[in-house]
Amino acid sequence: MRAVVIILFCCFSFFVFPQNDKTFGQANALYNEGKYAEAIDKYESILESDVHSAELYYNLGNANYKLNNIAPSIYYFEKALQLNPYDKDIENNLSFAQQMTIDAIDKVPQVGFSRIINNIVNTFKTDTWAKIAIGGVIIFVLLFLMYHFSYATSQKRIAFVISVLSLLIACFSAAMAFQKESLDKKDNPAIVFVQESKVKAEANQTSEEVFRLHEGTKVQVLETYEDWNKIELSDNSTGWISSKDIKLLKNF
Repeated sequence: MRAVVIILFCCFSFFVFPQNDKTFGQANALYNEGKYAEAIDKYESILESDVHSAELYYNLGNANYKLNNIAPSIYYFEKALQLNPYDKDIENNLSFAQQMTIDAIDKVPQVGFSRIINNIVNTFKTDTWAKIAIGGVIIFVLLFLMYHFSYATSQKRIAFVISVLSLLIACFSAAMAFQKESLDKKDNPAIVFVQESKVKAEANQTSEEVFRLHEGTKVQVLETYEDWNKIELSDNSTGWISSKDIKLLKNF
């Protein structure tokens, strides 16, 4: 049965991937002709086959930007940046798209020790920190063996010092990996997808309105209750917004 499933998957991949490449090329051609709405339809048809890539989201962001679709353009640039966080073109185009938003929200800067720690933690992804930790352990084991079997005093001293440093680096990297994973789990961004949304003090329609948000604004989702999401802005303002008014970025 397992073999049958594998064969079917291979056949499906053999058909779907070339088809998506063809559709992607057609969408790019439509984009170059200025037919942005038609290009968007083609790009989105690829998403429906559960294919995700930074290039696909980047092109979707560009096509929506050309049509002044504020929320979708920001949303897709953000999605592209999740998959390729160091791409300057994506960052620049996201910055242009964000200039179309209405809400001007100040960002509360991190200060002191927490800022230093977070800067260090965010230097690498979780996987990269984990690889550094594993590399440190491997070097420690090799140098420890060298220290154990070496007869020369100078070699034993060098092997001992470097092995200890490697172990410390491995422990530090492992701690950073766990911290990075914790931060990533807490990070739950979303984009406002309606022209205007009333943010409430509590999770119900009759509650007091605390402020309003407009399309394209990025928020952090803290918790969910029925059809409401508690959100936080970059200035630390919080409130409850209707779930249908936002679109989560972490949905793949």
